Amino acid sequence: MGIQFPLCPLGVMSKQLPPEVIDLIADRFRVLAEPARLRILNTLMGGELTVSDLVKETGLNQANVSKHLRVLRAAGYVDRRKAGLYAFYTIADPSVEVLCQIMCGRLEEQAAQHSEMLASSAPPSSTPHTSRADGPR
Repeated sequence: MGIQFPLCPLGVMSKQLPPEVIDLIADRFRVLAEPARLRILNTLMGGELTVSDLVKETGLNQANVSKHLRVLRAAGYVDRRKAGLYAFYTIADPSVEVLCQIMCGRLEEQAAQHSEMLASSAPPSSTPHTSRADGPR
């Protein structure tokens, strides 16, 4: 797994982090900032898959899947297991699932707040009104 930081326990962001640690954290988030990588990780959350399986499941082409798997593997987010001619990939860092759950939960909260705001700002519904062209002559 990746480098462990004894200076980064839960709640660490309330403390001053050294710039080197902030840079390493930013690097890890940069890896996740690519939508194709998130699609691959999301697909791998269902279990171990080959590159061919990932191509089918994500709709990405083989070259893109392979390229993004290399980046994800270098960052420690995925592991690879070779079996004969096949390479099987799995989630190596369970924290990525936690991060995705946190973000999905936050997006749901924001969507609910947005819906409430729109509902409260909508004009009251009125009875339909007919124009002169629609009415009797």
